[in-house]
Amino acid sequence: MKSTDMSDFLNFAKDYRDREAGLKGLDNSPESIRRRNIEKGIKDFRTFCNLRNPEFFKPEREYQTQICETLQAAYEKRLKSKTGEIADILIINEPPGFGKSYTASTFITWVLGNNPKTQVIAVSYNQTLSLTFSKSVREAIQDEEIKGDLDYYAVKSFFPKLRIKYGDGAMERWSVEGSYMSYLATSFDGSITGMRGHIGIIDDPLKNAKEAVDDNKKDEIWNFYKNTFQSRMLDGALVIVIQTRWASDDLAGRLMAEFPGRCYELKLTALKEDGSSICEDLYSTKDLQMKAATLDEDIWLANYMQEPVDKKGSLYGTFKTYDVIDTDKAERVIAYVDTADTGADYLCMIAATVIERYGYVLDIYYTDEAMEVTERETARRLAFCGVRDCLIESNNGGRGFARNVIRFLKELKAFKCMVTWFSQSKNKKTRILANASNVMDQIIMPEDWEKKYPEFARHIKKYQRKGKNDHDDAEDTLTGLVEFINGDVKGKKKARLGSKSRFGI
Repeated sequence: MKSTDMSDFLNFAKDYRDREAGLKGLDNSPESIRRRNIEKGIKDFRTFCNLRNPEFFKPEREYQTQICETLQAAYEKRLKSKTGEIADILIINEPPGFGKSYTASTFITWVLGNNPKTQVIAVSYNQTLSLTFSKSVREAIQDEEIKGDLDYYAVKSFFPKLRIKYGDGAMERWSVEGSYMSYLATSFDGSITGMRGHIGIIDDPLKNAKEAVDDNKKDEIWNFYKNTFQSRMLDGALVIVIQTRWASDDLAGRLMAEFPGRCYELKLTALKEDGSSICEDLYSTKDLQMKAATLDEDIWLANYMQEPVDKKGSLYGTFKTYDVIDTDKAERVIAYVDTADTGADYLCMIAATVIERYGYVLDIYYTDEAMEVTERETARRLAFCGVRDCLIESNNGGRGFARNVIRFLKELKAFKCMVTWFSQSKNKKTRILANASNVMDQIIMPEDWEKKYPEFARHIKKYQRKGKNDHDDAEDTLTGLVEFINGDVKGKKKARLGSKSRFGI
């Protein structure tokens, strides 16, 4: 924030210190502690939140710290996009029930306190929600201190000159003293006239799952943003989109695709990588796991894990499943391995029993662990499944990986497993798209495959026919497995069949 914008408030702080000048030696008194807290809260949004509502904003809630620090960094133009440019569009994707709207409204009060001349345009999916947001900001500004209660911090405790302008009673449009126009609340079917914004907030643009699959509704929101909302933003304005994900082409998705150099995304998932809740005292791990088990998977992934899946654009549909394999009909047990090319890639190994050109999946190994781990583990799984013929892509280190797998197989005395490699020269995405129907027809998964291989399943469901995909290792391996079954790819040598008693099924 600019020093000129803060002059009134710095003068207030000085006056406050002057009034307390006679209290030397009382640096740890309640009054002195309160004064220091106020001074810190003026400068630091996270502190402001903690003091304003300690029942909700708790220091131990790390996800709140992430949101608060990111909001302040965006306001102070310290955030950079993936391309290295200063981001002027902040996207916060957060699960429902974690207080995103309340945090955003608290942020606006803090911004108006620091700079009363700030003009804010706030948009929600309907006028009722938009007015609720506006009311939250107004009531916070109008809240009074409690005389004698040194532990209660009203907005006026930090910003005593911040007041709603007399006569501005309209909830949808109002000002603070010292400003011509401060706040406009509207919806996507409303209008923005007579005001331009330093900060534009879009809170929950989509209402529900029904709107998430309505292309007309999503287009309506996008056109409103491009043609109306953006045109009302002043030079250097900050746009904040705070929402729960619904679809890959929702407003957040379109903004990140259209303006990668302007966007900064803060992505908060309900469950962390270790499977625990991001805020145990707000929503327990047990509760979230129950939601994951009961909610429609697409809703869970989008709303709670911020990974929307566009069903219409998904490459794969519902896989066939099996309960028991008829081992008497088993022809061979094979495996296809796609090694990790870079640090962002996954190793994927799929072992399957082949019966009449159908591949009955026995095991899936899908991981981003280091090669020294995956080489030994791949060998162990090949031996356990009784694989006779394993094919490994030799691109980008695959040949060395194959040699080490062979060495570990010998240590396990799995001599009947033939490991060969080949170089894949065809375009990966073209192969994946061309073989998608064969994958759906010929690959048969175990009944519990989604629970048994959750990350593999998640990436498979997320893969889109069009556009860029973050990962393609699972799809590449499924494609390679089908090609292996159909004889479209072969290793250097033909593997021996071995006895059916060693199939491991």
